[in-house]
Amino acid sequence: MTNTAHLTELGHSPDALAQRQADLLALLRQTAPEVLSDNQINIEKLKELLGQERIAPAEHYELNWAGKTEARREIQKTSSHTLRPDANNPAHAQHMLIEGENLEVLRVLQKSYYGKVKMIYIDPPYNTGNDSFVYPDDYSETLDEYQKRTGEKSAEGYLNKQSLWKKNSKESGQYHSAWLSMMYPRLYLARNLLRDDGVIFISIDDNEAANLKLLCDEIFGGENFVDVVIWEKRYSPQNAVQWFSEVHDYVIVYAKNKLNWQPNLLERTEEMNARYRNLDNDPRGDWKPVDSTAQGGHGTAGQFYTFTAPNGKQHNPPSGRCWLYTHEVMQKMVADNRIWFGADGNNMPAIKRFITEVKQGMACKTLWRYEEVGHNQEAKKEIKELFDDTTPFETPKPTRLINRMLQLATSNDSVVLDFFAGSGTTAHSVIELNVKDGGNRQCISVQMPEVLDETSEAYKAGYRTIADITRARIDKVIAKLKAEHPDKTADLACAHFTLAPSNFKVWRGDVGSADALREQLALFQSAEKAGQPQATDAQTAMLTELLLKHGLGALGVHAVSAPKQVA
Repeated sequence: MTNTAHLTELGHSPDALAQRQADLLALLRQTAPEVLSDNQINIEKLKELLGQERIAPAEHYELNWAGKTEARREIQKTSSHTLRPDANNPAHAQHMLIEGENLEVLRVLQKSYYGKVKMIYIDPPYNTGNDSFVYPDDYSETLDEYQKRTGEKSAEGYLNKQSLWKKNSKESGQYHSAWLSMMYPRLYLARNLLRDDGVIFISIDDNEAANLKLLCDEIFGGENFVDVVIWEKRYSPQNAVQWFSEVHDYVIVYAKNKLNWQPNLLERTEEMNARYRNLDNDPRGDWKPVDSTAQGGHGTAGQFYTFTAPNGKQHNPPSGRCWLYTHEVMQKMVADNRIWFGADGNNMPAIKRFITEVKQGMACKTLWRYEEVGHNQEAKKEIKELFDDTTPFETPKPTRLINRMLQLATSNDSVVLDFFAGSGTTAHSVIELNVKDGGNRQCISVQMPEVLDETSEAYKAGYRTIADITRARIDKVIAKLKAEHPDKTADLACAHFTLAPSNFKVWRGDVGSADALREQLALFQSAEKAGQPQATDAQTAMLTELLLKHGLGALGVHAVSAPKQVA
């Protein structure tokens, strides 16, 4: 590899902001070429085209917080890191778990997964005042701070929790600002990964729901707001409370482009279908009787009449109402056996609505009750059963909750991403749904290796980081499903990756002297770093990085899981 420009391109992840700027320029070039000249935007022409009323004044409506400028700078940072495959990975894996700091992982995924993810679900820290999460206090980092933030590990093999995870107390003077600074760059980079018909679901509670809505309006555009779902997370009230017993969380939903995203219909319930019967053995199938009258105030003269049934009995609509159809139409419907007069023929006429004539599904409501999508106790029971009566994670989500989102937002071959994977509920849900409906969805889970408290139940059970729990749950779910459905799960597997420094020397494009340039050229007689072991797993790691940074997506991270012999 001697092409220096190519080395620069491969060495680092794309600049996400520069990529968005390029997309914007391309859009302007297509829709308003008159405002562009030599790739420069003529602001005066743009103002003229938009109209002065659309130009924001110095003071205008926007979300602002202490540290927003620095948070925006995080978007422009690039990464030379890669994803290193586990030496014990299967030869082929449909799903993947990445262990590493999620902001850096999102940067690494930009090249291969830009515009390819159909659905994102995240369950970020709720900022209750007791959360610990990664956010820098000072953006001017030393090398040591950078290595900690980007996922390089301590001598013990774990990220340094004391230096990296910081508790965001409500007593902090920048309590909300710290949380917003943590979320902003992650959501920005996540948006890049969504397909044009993609959607993101975000769990949150009242601590940051209002701020999150405004933040997403800025990142995704207010016009792409879909809805706020209320999830009933508890099935019984808590009486030992000072004010109200909180029994709900929120799920905020945004589309990448609302014009391109349409939620799938949910399956009709047995109760809904039971309303349709075939009382007269009609060969067209099951039906239900519906009202044949309408409000009289909206009717025309042709809808007011006395209707005579086939047995000679006369019927008039109730006071203030008229018939739904004209007399001529009603007679045709009688002839077509679409009017029901009751078993004895004397009832008020009703219209037969066949089940084949209604939507074969139902629109999703914004209130998700625990009977439909599960609750917190159900989530704990699920994880407890998998972990032999141990509860290693205190705040899991029920799989039925994630399954509802998957039903609404994915097709059989969708890519699903969760970069706050926690206990691994999203992966669990995707894997189970694939087995149930024969789907081929791929799940990418990202979890930071946060060190567990030594007094925790999980630590006593032998787990050392949250990522250990994520991995264990995914492995246990796969083992369980393989035992229960061996005919459907022969190829079911999850590959494991770790965020790691590049296997290759990174070309420096900022050298300013001829001597420095000659030194770099000498170094790049061999592109891989000195001291790299020539073992098969090291070669696989380098191949994976090349494929990933070439933007080959699934091939780079799914197919290259274990060593391959090339004849």
